[in-house]
Amino acid sequence: MTKQVLEPSAEPAEGGGGGVRSVKSAERTIAVLEYLSSAAQACSLREVVTALGMPRASGYALLTTLVDTGWVETDGAGRYRIGIRALRAGAAYVERDDVVQRAQPVMNELHSDLGETVHLARLDGAEVVYLATNISRHSLAVVSRPGRRLPSWATGLGKAILAGRPWEEVDALLPATLEARTEHTITDRAALRVELEEIRRRGHAVDEQESTIGLRCFAVALDFGPAPNEALSCSIPIVRLSPEREEMIVTALLRARTRIIR
Repeated sequence: MTKQVLEPSAEPAEGGGGGVRSVKSAERTIAVLEYLSSAAQACSLREVVTALGMPRASGYALLTTLVDTGWVETDGAGRYRIGIRALRAGAAYVERDDVVQRAQPVMNELHSDLGETVHLARLDGAEVVYLATNISRHSLAVVSRPGRRLPSWATGLGKAILAGRPWEEVDALLPATLEARTEHTITDRAALRVELEEIRRRGHAVDEQESTIGLRCFAVALDFGPAPNEALSCSIPIVRLSPEREEMIVTALLRARTRIIR
């Protein structure tokens, strides 16, 4: 008689559902890494566990493990920050990303032609995440490094992507309150909808000091599918701008978009 071998099945989710049950320790690990990666400075144990609603003992054990494995670093005085292993993982993501590989040669040429900062970003929830950056060769420049996250509604990159989606989808994607980064950020939903319709009409987005005072950003969405998920931009201090310069930048971005998605 042949012995029947049964394949292991996924453990059902709690509550009788058919999905696989999530692993709480893994969820906590991801939450800690995401919290530290978004923090402006090193955080204490108390700050981490309070922000994440985690028991102190569990938080300390988890942080200790992450320090031992290099995903988190500590200054020896009880403060923690993201570690070098996270940098390696992030770099590997960018290096293997198809869109980055397609866009980078074109970004290099665009940067060489314009001499200004060029960005590539992707929509992630209600935020845009910067994937690649070519820094301006001018001394006066504002740079968003790869991995930085900003509200989509406050950036040219984000607005270019949102404009390629139905308003109902955008409305559901955005948080209930659109927080301002500067006095120029659009925080009214009706005004944002009008802005996205205008972007759709003219084919490019403009960030009018909505993310950073003194900086104007021009952006175009990269349409690889039914709805764009990435965008390309050029940021320039308004002191270096003129109507002719703006027209040159927009024309160059549109030409670059065609080459990337071709």
